[in-house]
Amino acid sequence: MLKMILKGVVIGVANIIPGVSGGTMAVSMGIYDKIIHAATHLLSEFKKSMKLLIPILIGAALGLVVVARIIQMMFERVPFQTNLLFIGLILGGLPAMTKKVKGQSIRLPHILSCVLFFALVVGLAAMGETEGAAADLSFNMINVVKLFGVGIIASATMVIPGVSGSMILMIMGYYNPVLSEINRFIDNLVKFNVPGLLDGCAILIPFGIGVVVGIFAIAKVIEIIFTKFPYLAYWAIIGLIIASPFAILMMNNLGTITVVTVLTGIVALVAGIFVALKLGEE
Repeated sequence: MLKMILKGVVIGVANIIPGVSGGTMAVSMGIYDKIIHAATHLLSEFKKSMKLLIPILIGAALGLVVVARIIQMMFERVPFQTNLLFIGLILGGLPAMTKKVKGQSIRLPHILSCVLFFALVVGLAAMGETEGAAADLSFNMINVVKLFGVGIIASATMVIPGVSGSMILMIMGYYNPVLSEINRFIDNLVKFNVPGLLDGCAILIPFGIGVVVGIFAIAKVIEIIFTKFPYLAYWAIIGLIIASPFAILMMNNLGTITVVTVLTGIVALVAGIFVALKLGEE
């Protein structure tokens, strides 16, 4: 259970960092297909599904609430090393994915699938270099509907490996407003500020419902794709994984690069690969 919670922490942290994909982290740690199966068979295999999902959700919540603030501080103080740490976490999952296609002949559709999704991630990262105008989160019926829709889009992209949900939110102008609202809600919860909590719920509940709907909807689509076109899907994910380091470097500030930062960055990269390989072990 502890190992699953730690995997959930990594996924939770990844989902709030622009350029980093929670889905890719799940692939790297060898639990992506299990999460998809659990989400799409929640009712028919409720006990088995919840046994997998509960520790991951606990870890993701911890990652969002606690570890994310530490990671944010790391990005501010040692950005180059922190970026390379996440790149290592992603690249550490590549061997597990290449094993899926080992022994299979590489055909033109496989190459096109890999190249297309590589280009998709890099293209989105290029679009997301600057955030769109900050969205209005004031409480009214139109914004409630908008937040529900944004939640669906954000969660769907979080589930797809290689596509950063936070990057999509940034492009749409909702990243900083939603993140600020989450932090404000947590602060109000600690202070037990009831009016502040109610204001936060009016914004976060429609967004949260959209997130849940999006996850289950896209999970079913992904399961169908993996069942009918498994090798095209695997090659698409390989393209997404290879593209993710480029997206991270394009989306995030690297700070001042010196000999020391390069050397410590290499250590962080190797550490990330090592952690991903260990977390990916059954």
